[in-house]
Amino acid sequence: MFDKLSDRLGGVFDKLRGRGALREEDVRSAMREVRIALLEADVALPVVKDFVEKVTEKAVGQSVLKSVTPGQQVVKIVNDGLTEMLGSDVSALELSVAPPAIIMMVGLQGSGKTTTTAKIAKRLKGRDNKKVMMASLDVNRPAAQEQLAVLGEQINAATLPIVAGQQPVEIAKRALQSAKLQGFDVLLLDTAGRLHVDQQLMDEMKAVADISRPQEILLVVDALTGQDAVNVAQNFSDQVDLTGVVLTRMDGDARGGAALSMRAVTGKPIKFVGVGEKIDALEEFHPERVAGRILGMGDVVSLVEKAAQVVDKEESEALAEKMLKGQFDLNDLRAQLRQMTQMGGLGALASMMPGMKKAKAAMAGGAMDEKVLGRMDAIIGSMTKEERVRPGLLNAKRKRRVAIGSGTTVQDVNKLLKMHQEMAKAMKRIKKMGGIEGLMSMFGGGGGAAGAGMGGQGGGMSGMPGLPDMSPGGLPPDLANLLNKKK
Repeated sequence: MFDKLSDRLGGVFDKLRGRGALREEDVRSAMREVRIALLEADVALPVVKDFVEKVTEKAVGQSVLKSVTPGQQVVKIVNDGLTEMLGSDVSALELSVAPPAIIMMVGLQGSGKTTTTAKIAKRLKGRDNKKVMMASLDVNRPAAQEQLAVLGEQINAATLPIVAGQQPVEIAKRALQSAKLQGFDVLLLDTAGRLHVDQQLMDEMKAVADISRPQEILLVVDALTGQDAVNVAQNFSDQVDLTGVVLTRMDGDARGGAALSMRAVTGKPIKFVGVGEKIDALEEFHPERVAGRILGMGDVVSLVEKAAQVVDKEESEALAEKMLKGQFDLNDLRAQLRQMTQMGGLGALASMMPGMKKAKAAMAGGAMDEKVLGRMDAIIGSMTKEERVRPGLLNAKRKRRVAIGSGTTVQDVNKLLKMHQEMAKAMKRIKKMGGIEGLMSMFGGGGGAAGAGMGGQGGGMSGMPGLPDMSPGGLPPDLANLLNKKK
């Protein structure tokens, strides 16, 4: 979502970093470009003016201009300013009340409110171990109540039985009574929406809020609607006491202005963001992580969290043990590639890794192929079980068979095998260097001969079109377990 803004700001700050010393004129010129970039990203004008004024005031201070790395200092100040604009801290749901805690979902029709209701219910069930009930109060949109019931079946969460003819306030009363009697921890009320804000919608919403007295009133807005999303949030905020915002379709190609403006305009935190159509594609909103992504600093914490969800701990430990013994075969490599795919593929990983901005840009421009992981998986899948365990069996005739079976070329097969060989060699080097202790001394001590030895091969993955360097500095998720092993 923030790609264009990130590119613009990256160009501005690259100029600053390239200077040994900065003058006040340099900083003010850069801030003018930042202002233009934010306005082009559809950030609200009052928010941009306030942001630029605050950041400029701090950035032109003598402590910054006379520091050893003034360019980096300015970037840090902008990063802190973006984090503050986005909300500074993660804002969790308020559920510490006598059950059931009530979460009321509001928003316009088509914003993804019903799906988001189910996503939050699934998150509360799975991560917080809450007993959850959902109730649809939408009697206007055809099959809205049935849609929530279907989603409830998908996530194995209870939904309030549908009674034809009941109005929203009556449904809310019945849902509250049912949740209390059945001992539910959380009740989610999915209210009706409209194509636009009108008084009837607001009156109905306020009546439901008066009856249910919710702990959370979450406004669901579509991030792709840009500045209009901020206007909708302002209208709802004026009518009811919102406690937070959920931005849907944050995985789209919008300019990001809604996210950057929302907190400043409404005073309400962004609590969750929808990042896909799947029922589990919902993430907590972390202002400092988003700010880091915008400025090209990456988001390693989110990457680690995503890896923790995808990677099987026992499988990882078993693989690490095999690697320490030099038994890294093509089945293990295939498992690593599939984990990378489950974590979102090369594009998602590049957006979270510091310094991978150029790789992501190359991917977008077609110089790097996102589908390469699938092709590599197909190559390994075309091999026999014995060939995967003993790659040395692959002579010219077998390689041709594998290439034909996977729809690739013999050159692609050779590149995959070379990458595997170099990764296996890297594992042996790590073992010889004493595991984590050797690596720590190498990185902490500036590398020396050991560093040259580890990086001298140039990285096996870099030889495969579309893949980043997969030498020890950039190994797939499971290989990180190896760093915690001692010789």
